[in-house]
Amino acid sequence: MRTVPLTQGGFGWQSGEMFPTSPDQRRSALAARFPVWEPRTLDAFLDSCAAEFGDRPLVLTDDRTLSYTGAAAESRRLADGLAALGVRPGDRVGMLMANHLEFVPCKFAIARAGAVAIPFNFLYRVDELAYVLRQSRCNVLVTMTGFGDLDYLAMLDQIAPGWEDGPTEALPDLRAVVVLSTDGRERAGVHTVGSLGELGDAHPGAATHEVDPSDVGDILYTSGTTGSPKGVMVSHDAVQRTGYASALTRAFEDGRRVLFSLPCYHMFGYVEGLIASMMVGGAIVPRLTFTPADYFAGIERHRATDILCVPTMTVALVEHEDRRTRDLSSVFAILSGAAPAPVWLWEKVRSELGISEIVTGYGMTETGGAMTLSVPEDPLEQHSTTVGRPKLAGVAGLDPSDPVGGALCEYRTVDPLTGEPLPAGAEGELVSRGPTHMHGFWDKPEETALAIRDGWVHSGDLGLVREDGYLQLTGRSKELYKSGGELVMPKEIEELVSAMPGVSQAYAVGVPDERWGEVGCLWIVPEPGATVDPDAVLALCRDKLARFKVPKHVLLLDGAELPTTPTGKVQKFALVRRAGEVLGG
Repeated sequence: MRTVPLTQGGFGWQSGEMFPTSPDQRRSALAARFPVWEPRTLDAFLDSCAAEFGDRPLVLTDDRTLSYTGAAAESRRLADGLAALGVRPGDRVGMLMANHLEFVPCKFAIARAGAVAIPFNFLYRVDELAYVLRQSRCNVLVTMTGFGDLDYLAMLDQIAPGWEDGPTEALPDLRAVVVLSTDGRERAGVHTVGSLGELGDAHPGAATHEVDPSDVGDILYTSGTTGSPKGVMVSHDAVQRTGYASALTRAFEDGRRVLFSLPCYHMFGYVEGLIASMMVGGAIVPRLTFTPADYFAGIERHRATDILCVPTMTVALVEHEDRRTRDLSSVFAILSGAAPAPVWLWEKVRSELGISEIVTGYGMTETGGAMTLSVPEDPLEQHSTTVGRPKLAGVAGLDPSDPVGGALCEYRTVDPLTGEPLPAGAEGELVSRGPTHMHGFWDKPEETALAIRDGWVHSGDLGLVREDGYLQLTGRSKELYKSGGELVMPKEIEELVSAMPGVSQAYAVGVPDERWGEVGCLWIVPEPGATVDPDAVLALCRDKLARFKVPKHVLLLDGAELPTTPTGKVQKFALVRRAGEVLGG
């Protein structure tokens, strides 16, 4: 891969003196660059950016820089390599990859080959990974060798012995694996990302496709009410519209540099970071893990102007001592979303980090990522009491005749039981529609029919739409909860723990937490005469579940104490209330 050695210092377009300071002026300048919306495939989007921005940096890491032209060229090599491996339009190519520089050319290579990318959660444990590989009918997998304590080659050995030689009984659709060595290891007979590019060099022009921008470009797995992940199908065009709307709403200047550790398998890093920054010839500064010290070091080294966070990360930043010793003069913007945050946190962001433009938001993978954002001009209270309003999308939104103010989508509320529309301003289940919303769930037609009704995507969240268009969240109609911005399925935890000796029943609920938004609280009813050790329960969860799914609290109660309806159904909202009383919340 051709990469440019990193040099210290910024570029002229980032000096803060060469772009308008008013958000409205910046929005007008961006809107002028997009007088009409032209739907494109993702690879065509990269090519147009490369033609316009050339050798500007697209990806900045501590030891390498990848330019726009370099990313486009590398994606062609890798796409030709995928085609030589037998990848054809419509095939599904999985990615188990953290925020390494290689993520970007690999991601666009999959689109260039006409295939559908499936960026998997790389924190999956064995059973979780086995499920999504089988359910997606993944044809090719691009995987790291390891990350943290996770060994992906060993996991594949356990899931599908003999995977190196092609399809197996366990994974009959998986024809090939490509390895990105993150720890010096390789596997005999298995292509690396480097050798895949060399294979492409030997077969130039092999990747040809007849893909429409409205075709599915990504399958992104999210949690589902049935207890198993669901693959959300989104189009090439949808993620570009969402990214453009984010750049417009957040008032991106030319060349914005966005630093984040949020993973690119998630809409947050993928769309709010990568796709949005490309709209203005900007760069991403992806980090592999989050620590406040690393964020500050990255801002100083790469002169980042914008950072992406969830509130727990934002709290850690304003409390860390390095904020006083690092040069943070370049950064003036933050998007901190996925959970509510109090006004005091926004005040500290301004006073402790010197950030003047604050934005928060709300959305879900099924709608194409964040659909609502506050704007930098909003008062601090607006960021805490609402989750913003539908993004400004101009020509990419519902009203293309409004080049700046047109909304990306439309929200309303419905009765959570009947689905009937409610009067304006009434609290109910939030539903939305717009050009970025999902095609449906991969290979789950019944769940798709439940989620999309009469063209409206049902969120499962309770809230209201104010007269000014801003949304307020008031609760969840589903049992799912979010911890650190990640959606957690209680049923998955409950089924795991219920199988433990001595456990009669298990109920997982989300309880409020100032740092994480919500954390898991697991209520356990022991079998008569049995003793259940909460530490053993947590040890099992840590061993079998991704970190964000592991409950923070384990509480015991007698079966007679369970709050139930007259028909015997456990009332989880009552368990949430009782957890607050027990934990002192």
